[in-house]
Amino acid sequence: MKRLDGKAALITGAARGIGRAFAEAYLREGARVAIADIDIARARETADELGERAIAVEMDVTKQASIDAAVAETVDAFGRIDILINNAALFTAAPIVEIAREDYQRVFDINVGGTLFTLQAVARHMIERGGGGKIINNGSMLSIFGAPWSPVYGASKGGVVQLTRGLATAWAADNIQVNCILPGWIDTDLTQRARREVAELHENVLKRTPAGRWGKPDDFAGVAVFFASAASDFLTGTALPVDGGYSIAI
Repeated sequence: MKRLDGKAALITGAARGIGRAFAEAYLREGARVAIADIDIARARETADELGERAIAVEMDVTKQASIDAAVAETVDAFGRIDILINNAALFTAAPIVEIAREDYQRVFDINVGGTLFTLQAVARHMIERGGGGKIINNGSMLSIFGAPWSPVYGASKGGVVQLTRGLATAWAADNIQVNCILPGWIDTDLTQRARREVAELHENVLKRTPAGRWGKPDDFAGVAVFFASAASDFLTGTALPVDGGYSIAI
């Protein structure tokens, strides 16, 4: 038996990058997956490519009506949601003296608010169904490191880690485990932009990472399946680095 047979997952920001890798891993393990993304055209392409157990769902995590509609559409399609991955995020790189209020608000609205209100909507469904579920938040190594060119993004991801811890304690009695993955430097659209904007970032990452390379979205497959499976039933409130050793190097 595959580890996620019979399970239904909703993954935000899943049309590309790490989100798509999560979806592919879950499908390989037998789950049904809702590819939720603000870019519905790209989400539909991804769902078509991934096969009949994947559906596309339009979702803007800054709008409550869109969150509620995406959750309802997923439940209508699958009958339930057992697993949620909060992956949708916005990256910004700028010195703190140059950050405009509207940029700060946009980053927090997506990274913290989007995570919070998606968590809320899905957990409400899980609790009403009788409890039990897996929630995985996608954080960042910048939640534990200081970087002069991304303080607002780092602060928002620190908020995601604290949401993980607080809600893990709040929902433990409902048998809902809430954990967080902290990606290191992964080759995605987002980090390709960061490399264009931050001088010498590519070289510095390679020097610091013991594995000697940037990560690939597929590097998250095992962790994502573990957090979604029965193997992690007594594990909650954790923030796990997946970074090729970046966080332990000196």
